[in-house]
Amino acid sequence: MSDIIRRDPRAEWIARNRLHPLHAAMQQGQQHSWMGPNGVIRKNPHGVGFIGPNGIKRIDRSGAQQGTSNKRSAAAVVELPLHQVLQPAFYIAVVPDMVGGRLGSHDRDLLGLAHSLAGSDGAVLAVVFGEHKENNFSTAGVDRLLIIEGDEFDGYAPEQLVQGLRAVDNQFNPRHWLLPDSRTGGGELGRRFAAAINERPATRVWQVKDGQCSGRAGAGQQDLIRGLPRLILAAAECAEPVSETRHEALPEQLSTSVVRSLPRIEDLGPVAVDPAAIAMAEAEFIVSGGNGVKDWELFHRATVALGATEGASRVAVDDGFMPRNRQVGATGTWVTARVYVAVGISGAIQHLQGIGACDKVVAINMDPGCDMIKRADLSVIGDSAAILQALIEAVENYRNDAKRDAA
Repeated sequence: MSDIIRRDPRAEWIARNRLHPLHAAMQQGQQHSWMGPNGVIRKNPHGVGFIGPNGIKRIDRSGAQQGTSNKRSAAAVVELPLHQVLQPAFYIAVVPDMVGGRLGSHDRDLLGLAHSLAGSDGAVLAVVFGEHKENNFSTAGVDRLLIIEGDEFDGYAPEQLVQGLRAVDNQFNPRHWLLPDSRTGGGELGRRFAAAINERPATRVWQVKDGQCSGRAGAGQQDLIRGLPRLILAAAECAEPVSETRHEALPEQLSTSVVRSLPRIEDLGPVAVDPAAIAMAEAEFIVSGGNGVKDWELFHRATVALGATEGASRVAVDDGFMPRNRQVGATGTWVTARVYVAVGISGAIQHLQGIGACDKVVAINMDPGCDMIKRADLSVIGDSAAILQALIEAVENYRNDAKRDAA
């Protein structure tokens, strides 16, 4: 038999073409490592990983290589390494805003900063008041979770919240307190708490490094650098959120009950506000229309039914369908909505910059390959008119059912 190595051009072509149905099968027999002539283990960097359901190569960093069949099964979920603090030397206390009962992006940035301050010896203690809907405290960087329940914390009750934080301070004596310097409660609560414990806080902090913190001042035009205080009111993007470790989030309890204070503020409940009167930069729920919207009357009816603030892309504004003050993007208004719905917007770079701080983005578009679909947390591919009409009907049915139940 000849010793000449025979090549199979077709097999080589299949091995190079990751979208070929037989590509995965050709990879199964590929040698990933071997002993070199000098005794050193050689590895094939192209042989690591597997093909995901969309034809893109994925790498399983857990060490358990997942092969795929001709069906190209989805990538396996990699479990993050567990970060444990058995006996904390100190605590870093974090009071997240928990808007809507869940951790927001600002809260996760704050927990990332707390994790960097805690190091390997300290523990991040999250203090949450009342009921919540969050189930991902462990992946957000929480080592200890303290939930303080009671009807006295419902609604707008900053004085009672301060009493709860003072009880936590007396029991755990955290090395640092971290609160979000936000309009949704953290900024006011942090300043009230600072006055109660006689601490001078650092406000609008955007960076902590080498025992010093930098905070914005002078309408955001200057930076104030000072030593790291005990109470920090941090701005958004003050640190990278925790993403490479999971934490225990062990429950903690207060050893004493929270002292009830005689409230000097009466909460009369929320007041109905016209969404059209809310400034774009302050709106929490925005529905924006773009070039893909053909029925603008239906678009307006849908925003009214959903109770959302209207926005628009630059194309829609230039075409005269929406006023200039409703333009979203780098050339319009930068928005920080909790939910942003983009209807018929392809996703120009200026528009994507303007919605960069939004928590959840929903895209409704006919083009599954547009940039807005890639940016969105939830995508709906289809005709915008049919989808908006279905949303209106779903909202009306929900409200009718609620009225019948109330009756």
